[in-house]
Amino acid sequence: MSTLTTSTRRRLPRLAIALALGTLLAGCSSLLGGGGGDRDRATIYAPDPRVAADPAWPQADWQLMLSPPTAARMIDSFRIAVRPTPAELQVYRGASWSKTPTDMLQDTVLRALEDSGHIAAVARQGAGMTADYKLVIDLRRFEADYNGNPLPAATIEANVKLIHNLDQTVVDSRTFLAAETATGTEVAQVVDAFTVALQGISGEMVGWILASGNAHEATHAGRPGVSTAPRR
Repeated sequence: MSTLTTSTRRRLPRLAIALALGTLLAGCSSLLGGGGGDRDRATIYAPDPRVAADPAWPQADWQLMLSPPTAARMIDSFRIAVRPTPAELQVYRGASWSKTPTDMLQDTVLRALEDSGHIAAVARQGAGMTADYKLVIDLRRFEADYNGNPLPAATIEANVKLIHNLDQTVVDSRTFLAAETATGTEVAQVVDAFTVALQGISGEMVGWILASGNAHEATHAGRPGVSTAPRR
């Protein structure tokens, strides 16, 4: 039997630890996590939700301005967030959004209003339009949530306020929540679920916006400074 030198015996524990760490990291490479090195190789996902106009939506003769939505930094990220357990928030490795969640939500709502033909005019803040109302969105959640289930649900939660520009009063406020279960655990399947969730929550918002603005117009008819004549 060969004998080991003193220096070789000292290196063995270190070698064993290095091998163990290498095995552990290799096993974790396919798990969810961060990793800045993956960003350059990430697959970029660009959901393109289209919201069909609901015939039940009321017709509005007023104009609306959309303020830039707000969200916490971790929520409004290009990384796709996933919550494997209630107290744990991670991101999908090797995947990212083409737009931030706040931009995706605002774009979907804006396009739904524009394409619906149910409102006199709508634009983003800074477009130079004089609007009767302002929409303020606070995005609270935009994540794939397992919530103890085998498949994650694309979960979007946002508080929305409709503000009357003339006196800056809050006309109405509501929290919207959409949770669409993915058909599988693959990132592409989760992204498809987000597309459906964006369609659902945006459609609900549009119907609520139109109804809330019309209700305010009706209750303020005839008051000084409030025009009730249809816009041309």
